[in-house]
This record gives sequence, structure tokens and C-alpha cells, in this order.
Amino acid sequence: MSGAAPPAAEAADAHAPRDTQRTYTIAELSREFGVTPRTIRFYEDEGLIKPRRQGLMRLYNTHDRTRLGWILRGKRLGFALAEIRQLLDLYYIDRTGIQQMRELLRRSRTHIAELERKRRDLDAQIDEFKDVELHVGKALRQRGIDPDVD
Repeated sequence: MSGAAPPAAEAADAHAPRDTQRTYTIAELSREFGVTPRTIRFYEDEGLIKPRRQGLMRLYNTHDRTRLGWILRGKRLGFALAEIRQLLDLYYIDRTGIQQMRELLRRSRTHIAELERKRRDLDAQIDEFKDVELHVGKALRQRGIDPDVD
């Protein structure tokens, strides 16, 4: 979660040199990442991004843009905001990103294990419903009722 380009911008950035002086408006970031300005302001209120102010306008730099990309990716992966903040803040402790990557790997493995447990639970629940469906369908057919007709 360090300085890599955010997922939505990876293709565009692949061939373009990085302009570290560039600024973005909230509308530009909103369009680029497919989120509402309100979402971006929420992350600002949470202290995850810190745009510069020019009058009433917020100006986001490339660092803010990168962080927003990682915040959104972290949310898609199911990380809580507190986890995302901790992962992003590790970059300030170790600018090599190694500590951040190790922690991301550890947390990813934890999430994978939890999701796999949930998948096993869901598979067991689906099997249980299929068993109910089979028995109830059989009981209805024995009474001369088509189980697939309401």
C-alpha cells in the first residue's frame, strides 16, 4: 500500500511520467475513481487524506490521489478504515515500504483465512438447504403435489 499507483489509474499511469506537482480537484478524483465527492470528503474528515485548500476549493496532490486509490482498494478487500489507516501510516515509519508490505501480507492472510472459513460455513448451509429441498420436494410428490408449482 505504499507509493504504487491506485488500481483505477494503473493503466493510465503505465505510460505517463509521474508529475508530482500536479493537483487534482475533488471532481477529477471523483470521476477517476468512480466515487462521490461526499465519499472523498468522508476520507478527508477521517484524516486519511489531507488536501490543500485554496479558498473553498480542495486541491489534492499525487500523494492524496495514491492514498485514495489504496483506501478504496482496501475497502473493496474488506479492510476496516482503522486497518487501512494503520497500513497507510506504516509508510511514514518505514519509507522503504517493507514493514508496510509485511503487515499487508499478514493481514491479507488473516482475511483469506476468515473468508475461507465463511465459505466453508456457507457451503455447509447450502448443503443443508439442498437436503431440506430434497426431502420436502419428495414429501410433496408423495402427496401428489408438484413441488415446482405454486
